Amino acid sequence: MTEIKVNLSQDLKPVPEDDKLGFGIHFTDHMLVMDYNPDQGWHNLQITPYGSIEVDPSMMVLHYGQAVFEGMKAFRAKDGGINIFRPRDHFQRFNNSAARVCIPEFDIEELLGGLVKLLEIDNRWVPSTHGTALYIRPFIFATDQFLGVRPSHTYKLMIILCPVGAYYAEGFNPVKIMVEDKYVRAVRGGIGAIKTPGNYAASLLAAVEAKEKGFTQVLWLDAIEQKWLEEVGTMNIMLKLGDEVITPPLNGSILPGITRDSTIKLLQQWQVPISEKQISIDEVMAAGHSGLLKEMFGTGTAAVISPVGSIHYRKESVVINHGQVGELSQRLFDEITAIQYGDKADANHWIETVTI
Repeated sequence: MTEIKVNLSQDLKPVPEDDKLGFGIHFTDHMLVMDYNPDQGWHNLQITPYGSIEVDPSMMVLHYGQAVFEGMKAFRAKDGGINIFRPRDHFQRFNNSAARVCIPEFDIEELLGGLVKLLEIDNRWVPSTHGTALYIRPFIFATDQFLGVRPSHTYKLMIILCPVGAYYAEGFNPVKIMVEDKYVRAVRGGIGAIKTPGNYAASLLAAVEAKEKGFTQVLWLDAIEQKWLEEVGTMNIMLKLGDEVITPPLNGSILPGITRDSTIKLLQQWQVPISEKQISIDEVMAAGHSGLLKEMFGTGTAAVISPVGSIHYRKESVVINHGQVGELSQRLFDEITAIQYGDKADANHWIETVTI
């Protein structure tokens, strides 16, 4: 195990109450930092007080966007310890994202060891109320001071921590989503399947316009025919048509969600028919009008399971399950969160425990 240098903060911040967390607002006392250069590889793994970093105006990430990030959660278990949900899978996806934009991959076990140490140090920030968690944000960015389109030679990797409540103001209640047919987000062969800042920047304008119209999120269609369902802005999407659950396939333009994968595995274990296949927006709207569309929900780290109460496409709207949380959505949410908080056995070995 690589030595982890630790520099503890001498000025600890007050921890906010669980009912005042919001999402992405408060940050813990410490952060993890690691550097890369061609001669030493990834090195200098350290934990330091959370604070500002120096950025040169010519730093390549500011001009060419060579950066990736990841998002996962840690939960306060009923025994007082900390449960990290599927960290190795998240770090593998982090490496996959890095490889796509020419960032050198890191050693997963080494970084996991650093994360565990960071959580041990900042464990007082892990909230204990159900529905809350400690959000973990790893990210890497190019640091060469150079103007020219090429991969950087040097990089910085960081992990910051953020105690969070519900991602949506609605909480675990059905959200309203708008189907986007004006803009496109990603195309097969592009960067839609990785967590890189440019991927998310492409979604912002549509999300702003949807919010102005009273919708919580945007449901994206494919970029070529603008016909096939892809994903929601911050979630993968699933539909229950009759007795079958359908989710768009991983075709290279949507993110391979960890919660998506967890949901598919649970449905298979419960013997609920689940298919990864293309479905058109016209099929969805027709199923909504006929009553075949029983449920629709998003899956993602931030919201876990997010029921969809209504969808709007062009001048047409469909209300799903009378705008109420569906039985399957509720069961999946209850199951995944029970595993995350340690209320149910971790039969799939998704939890990495941190003993405090």
